[in-house]
Amino acid sequence: MGSTQFGNFERFCHDGTLPVCNLFSPTHSQTGDWGGCQLTGIPLSDGRHLGNLGSILLSAIGMAAAVYLFYRSERKRAAVGRREMQVFLVGYLLISLCEIFSIGEFPLNQSVRIVFSALHIGFITATLWALMVNALVGYQLIDDGTVLSMGALILSSAILFIGTAYIALDTGFQWTGFWNDSYPPPNRQIALYVLYQLLPLIFLVAFFALETILVLRVLGETRPMLYLLGAAVLFALGQIFTYVVSTPICEGTAGKIDGSMFQTLFNLLAVVTVWIFWSSITEDDWPMPVAQGANYP
Repeated sequence: MGSTQFGNFERFCHDGTLPVCNLFSPTHSQTGDWGGCQLTGIPLSDGRHLGNLGSILLSAIGMAAAVYLFYRSERKRAAVGRREMQVFLVGYLLISLCEIFSIGEFPLNQSVRIVFSALHIGFITATLWALMVNALVGYQLIDDGTVLSMGALILSSAILFIGTAYIALDTGFQWTGFWNDSYPPPNRQIALYVLYQLLPLIFLVAFFALETILVLRVLGETRPMLYLLGAAVLFALGQIFTYVVSTPICEGTAGKIDGSMFQTLFNLLAVVTVWIFWSSITEDDWPMPVAQGANYP
């Protein structure tokens, strides 16, 4: 147990900028105080600074993109899973909003940063769950866009969000003291490790696997796989910039930027590519596995 790295966040926080790192405030009073390369960004008055400006701007662009894609989805009235895709886009919009204040190095009160970080983590888990459900919708096991389909999606996403965000808030504010042993190095927090690191990865892998089967076996098409593979590569690149090359970027730019800016960029591109993929497989001239009496809103 003592030799495993499972559940430890110290190394992740030392090497990159993650929202979860803001929750361990009793030992790390501000983001970047982990012994690694610290973001300096743009100097402000009274020794303050504005870091990760690139992530802030890209997150704002991501919010605008989510609104635009939501509108485009609304116009595809006959598309399978239109409402479910819009739920995913709303989740991405909320992730981008929280990222501005959790990853962005604003001179915020630490309590405010903890709240945005906890919400950020909760929305990541819930939104990637919604993405996986979008893959299931394509199989038309139940009619898409109905009260049953939307109710199940929203309720399950809300449960994941509330549970994850509460644990994150309790960790940051020490409400119950249950997670106090996660503050000293190596900052082990098993619950958040599972909910924030593992479950979203499982949801992503399941999404890509389900969509691959749908496209190749059900639709019998190959062209949409280019979009799906493109989205997978973009997601992977974002993770590489966060967990592998963030420190070299930070050191090479004297703390001006790190890998989080590129993660925000590649995540934005991946979401857009996922939407293009979904749009391409819901074209009217392609056969879809329609349940008896299916109703498209």
